[in-house]
Amino acid sequence: MKIIHGLEELKRYVGQEIGVSNWLEVTQERINAFADATGDHQWIHVDVERAKRESPYGAPIAHGFLTLSLIPQLVWDIYKIEGVKMGVNYGLNRVRFPAPVPAGSRIRARAKLLELQEVEGGVQAVSQVTVEREGHDKPVCVAETVSRWYF
Repeated sequence: MKIIHGLEELKRYVGQEIGVSNWLEVTQERINAFADATGDHQWIHVDVERAKRESPYGAPIAHGFLTLSLIPQLVWDIYKIEGVKMGVNYGLNRVRFPAPVPAGSRIRARAKLLELQEVEGGVQAVSQVTVEREGHDKPVCVAETVSRWYF
């Protein structure tokens, strides 16, 4: 994990990749738990046998929103900013899911800081987070996240 020593150091990362997370396995158990939490029990996600028989992927796949929801965990693995009292997810500008995440796949994230602007009490950061699937060239999620960090 990279430690960024305050706002002045953070500003130097604008336009640059901050880093890459460790790999995280997306298990069928995690997919099932997400289905339970959201009520999205579509067979392509939770019916292992049917997905093996009928889906074009030959296995159940993670919900796109599950992949998206793992971004904070993956990014926390990449860096920490010293002096931040509170961080909030302010939203998303753009999200795409170019490729599936079959159950049992491992994913990781790359974070690039696109913009940083001062807001009352802190900064608003726009980052491009690209989630990759191990062994595949096409990303599984590309999201432009908006965060606010208060110092």
